[in-house]
Amino acid sequence: MPSAATKPHRARRVSITLVGLAAALLIAALVSAATGQLPIPVAQILASLATHLNEALAGLGTPDWLRLPVATTPPTQLVDATLWAIRLPRVVLAMAVGAALSIGGLVMQGTFRNPLAEPGVVGVSSGAALAASAAIVFGIDGLGIFTAPALAFAGGLVTSLLVYVTARSGGRTEVVTLVLTGIAINAVAGAGIALMTFLADTQQREQIVFWQLGSLNGSRWQDVLVVLPIAAIGIVGAALLARRLDLLALGERQARHLGVDVERTRIVAIVVVAVLTAAAVALCGIISFVGLVVPHLMRMLLGPAHRALVPSCALGGAVLLLVADTVARTAVPYADLPIGMLTAIVGGPFFFWLLRRARRRSGGWA
Repeated sequence: MPSAATKPHRARRVSITLVGLAAALLIAALVSAATGQLPIPVAQILASLATHLNEALAGLGTPDWLRLPVATTPPTQLVDATLWAIRLPRVVLAMAVGAALSIGGLVMQGTFRNPLAEPGVVGVSSGAALAASAAIVFGIDGLGIFTAPALAFAGGLVTSLLVYVTARSGGRTEVVTLVLTGIAINAVAGAGIALMTFLADTQQREQIVFWQLGSLNGSRWQDVLVVLPIAAIGIVGAALLARRLDLLALGERQARHLGVDVERTRIVAIVVVAVLTAAAVALCGIISFVGLVVPHLMRMLLGPAHRALVPSCALGGAVLLLVADTVARTAVPYADLPIGMLTAIVGGPFFFWLLRRARRRSGGWA
């Protein structure tokens, strides 16, 4: 049990971390919006935001004294169009997807009591990519441009449900069985994606590569309106699960003695992870390691209490993916690198270090 002296210190550390992450997110958002083939000064970005907010306030009949001052020359039409049609939707979508993947990883690690767990374990990502690839190859377009994302979302949910039903035995779901079943489903889905790639023509292969490598290119406000509410619901769901995840860390038997319905908690947790990850993958493709790296770093920094980890992981995931996306679209002139490749470059060595660290520790993963 933490002493009375350590509690204020821990609360101060959590507050400093959250403020620091929020500041980093604001800076990363401004840098991302300002950087690109058309450089935009930060003052112009702030002026454009203030101008559009004032227009919205004026439409609501707000008095003039409540409106924001515009301290610089209003942005040109080209700058305004670049910001609101291209840059800002991508910035907001990167933050929402990063937060969703990070929270999904946090819930997975808390549920499985394993720092190596991440959303891909239950097959959500591979199932979503397989469904999207099938839609592309077989020309399914019942929902127009939303067909592949909608089928990807459904595929991710169905795959995670299949993993859960297959791993369930005798009214219980063992963690090891669930993980191994997820690995098997991922292998089958990977083979299905390979088959779709084989059957596809050149243009279709390029689209399938998008789902396998991940990208935020072509982000629109419609995409933001899909992912942002789901990410917000997932964060709220994770916050509601925080206390039960803390008790589950003590072990299943102890958690049951303390009143936790372990099986129901796992079901709810898997649903939360599936929805968050499927929404992200459906619009951005497979982006790996965000759900592994961020929760583990936040846990090392703030400790195991999920009440503090939920907001810190949401902010940390948003920062990581926003920075990665900024690098992806600016590192090579006139090219857009796959963001999943960049996160794998960072996450791969981190995963190896985590394996080495876990091997050196006595007593397993706890």
